[in-house]
Amino acid sequence: MKGKTSILITGGAGFIGSHVVRLFLTKYPDHQMYNLDNLTYAGNLENLKDVENLPNYTFIKGDIVDQNFINEIFETYKFDKVIHLAAESHVDRSIEDPLAFVKTNVIGTMNLLNAFKMLWKDDFNGKLFYHISTDEVYGSLGQEGFFTEETPYDPNSPYSASKASSDHFVRAYGETYGLPYIISNCSNNYGPYQFPEKLIPLFINNILSGKSLPVYGDGNYTRDWLYVEDHAEAIDLIFHKGKINETYNIGGFNEWKNIDLINLLCDKMDLRLENDKGTSHKLITYVKDRPGHDLRYAIDANKLKKELGWEPSLTFEQGLAKTIDWYLENATWLKNVTTGAYQSYYKKQYS
Repeated sequence: MKGKTSILITGGAGFIGSHVVRLFLTKYPDHQMYNLDNLTYAGNLENLKDVENLPNYTFIKGDIVDQNFINEIFETYKFDKVIHLAAESHVDRSIEDPLAFVKTNVIGTMNLLNAFKMLWKDDFNGKLFYHISTDEVYGSLGQEGFFTEETPYDPNSPYSASKASSDHFVRAYGETYGLPYIISNCSNNYGPYQFPEKLIPLFINNILSGKSLPVYGDGNYTRDWLYVEDHAEAIDLIFHKGKINETYNIGGFNEWKNIDLINLLCDKMDLRLENDKGTSHKLITYVKDRPGHDLRYAIDANKLKKELGWEPSLTFEQGLAKTIDWYLENATWLKNVTTGAYQSYYKKQYS
């Protein structure tokens, strides 16, 4: 391990995190990768079964809210760089239990920042704290316009408020202590390994089960959709070539109204399952809107495109087709996460 860059990825067993861990493990065998995850409901080591035995990989189970534990692992492993993905991220859950989001997203981020600062003190040469955030910190857009890196923060949910707070603390540590950071704010991700509480995997699973497809309000809320593997590639590029103390917005250049996306998903599922046309559409059910629902998110990712040459590799239609195929071909994974059986994997592998 001598001479290897030691990289900590928090939340690496989660949806986005597992794609980042896999990419870095296979692309950079000379880096030593540490995956820190608390394995809550959305953390699943089955996401990484294909790479878990690589020699440059170490899994660490633990909670970023535990300050003593975080200090201990930083002192033990001496992480040169951090990619911080661990977060509570579901808006509906934040409405039910906002304090849980403050603990993980704010206090957890503070613990990581403090441990990183204490470890390297004033010698930050070659070090980096890369914080992954969300476009939801910017609030809601009208029918026109886009979020840029200069858009003022205006969060509307406990989730987005907690992420906005963590962003501010990262920047404050950069200004106050000289801690080298980068922040990226991404749009809605989709793709393989996403826990079926989010729209696309939830609706795929509900169609397979013949359950209703709950649509908030009139279904005209608009989101920008980013295929998760494209996001991982953007993170890789920003991590290695991004400017220190800068922010980069990562978007898919894919704006869709929820109801249009759902109709497309129903059409593709019926075609894939060889159902009669319109079968899945009959499952659509309009439900009461959630509080503080943002009308529209849309990211201007041109800074990332112009400075680092990144752009999405797939159209939304292509990415959605790949996503549907993956869930249909990985029925065991989907069953395990919906029944909770996946939580036994850690005990089997690491006990």
